[in-house]
Amino acid sequence: MNSRARFLSALGCQPLDRPPLWVMRQAGRYLPEYRALKARHSFVEMVRTPELAVEVTMQPLQRFPRLDAAILFSDILVIPEALGVPYTFREGGGIALERRIESVTDIATLAPADAVPERLDYVAEALRHLRRELAGEKMLLGFGGSPWTLATYLVEGGSSEDFSRVKLLFYTDRAAFNALLEKLTDALILYFQMQIAAGADAIQIFDSWGGLLAGQDYETASLRWIRRIAAALPPEFPVILYAKGTAPHLIDQASSGVRALSVDWTCDLATVRRNLPANIALQGNLDPVLMQTHPELVAHEATRLLKAMRGTSGHIFNLGHGITPQARLECMQALVDTVTGWRN
Repeated sequence: MNSRARFLSALGCQPLDRPPLWVMRQAGRYLPEYRALKARHSFVEMVRTPELAVEVTMQPLQRFPRLDAAILFSDILVIPEALGVPYTFREGGGIALERRIESVTDIATLAPADAVPERLDYVAEALRHLRRELAGEKMLLGFGGSPWTLATYLVEGGSSEDFSRVKLLFYTDRAAFNALLEKLTDALILYFQMQIAAGADAIQIFDSWGGLLAGQDYETASLRWIRRIAAALPPEFPVILYAKGTAPHLIDQASSGVRALSVDWTCDLATVRRNLPANIALQGNLDPVLMQTHPELVAHEATRLLKAMRGTSGHIFNLGHGITPQARLECMQALVDTVTGWRN
């Protein structure tokens, strides 16, 4: 069984001898080859240039050939940019958007959703190239942000400490909030359909700021828009949802139309498995900080997680969030060796 078949079997919750493995943000600053490329090209340039995006996507697979999937090198903020709000990175860290969205009038100035596929054709080109490069041996993952998470950046004007602007928009001007989420949802549907047509085997939706919402508001502000996206994609096409800090909503997420839930490190994954339907795959959920420690500890903790999930189906091994720039290569190697050497 090759890596792609293993991954698809896990998404179908079929029994496997070991879980497939990939790592969120697996192409990134912990890799010296990435840092060397970044010294010559800006992040945005690498995202927008298909040849560079392909090179960065393939870097972790070239260093760690037993990884089971490649995830496209891109950014969730390509959607705001395609709608007419470019993004940059602040000198002191964080993200800045060119302007903030504050009203229905501002929303009306955004580009139409159907402009997104043409404006993001560089993403489709990179995926087509990766499809040829991987030759059906590895899983190819596309991705994007959730409507709510993208809305936080648009309304806050970039990174935020308290996200008060977007919450106030939700509470005080529901018509404007819904108009913005409608626009983002329509754009994401077209964007994901484009990624699928270009060769993505699965799509991961990052609801990275879903945990900011009051519990009773999560469905209205975030999950219902994700439901619309899942319903608009081809039947049975695998969608993976990662929503950090939303453990109380896992059962609702499992009924949203996605195939798999990616769980952050704060949850006990075996308990989550027992409480969710058997046809929902689970991804996760090693604490990313462990990748900054030492190989022996990574191997120990990864083995502990594997043992907890032994005898279950539909487990995709991953971190509980993205790998950090401080991660050690020897720790990544220990993780790859432990998971790929495991037998259920």
